[in-house]
Amino acid sequence: MQPIPVTLVTEPGQLVALDADTALLRLPANSGHGHADGDTCVACAAQTDVRAQLYNLLEERRRDMRPAFSRVVVDASAVKDTAQVVAALTGKLPAQALRDHTVARMFVLVG
Repeated sequence: MQPIPVTLVTEPGQLVALDADTALLRLPANSGHGHADGDTCVACAAQTDVRAQLYNLLEERRRDMRPAFSRVVVDASAVKDTAQVVAALTGKLPAQALRDHTVARMFVLVG
């Protein structure tokens, strides 16, 4: 099986119209629920974990909870440190779980 291409959008206003074969993931900014931007927060980290989000896409598709997709666009324009997102997508961050290995096999960062 060919890896699914992932396009990363890092600047506001770069997102273009998507077709029916493209899944969109939006990574939110710091939620602002009582800590300063950039502080370590488990809740915020869970929302911006791109590998977990991509794995969830695969699982939702496998369970027929979402339509099939052949591409993914990740909107990380609200994320302060997009280098962490790139590192997660290119295998520069250590794999923490089977989920991370699955994502590494199934997705490839393009562009």
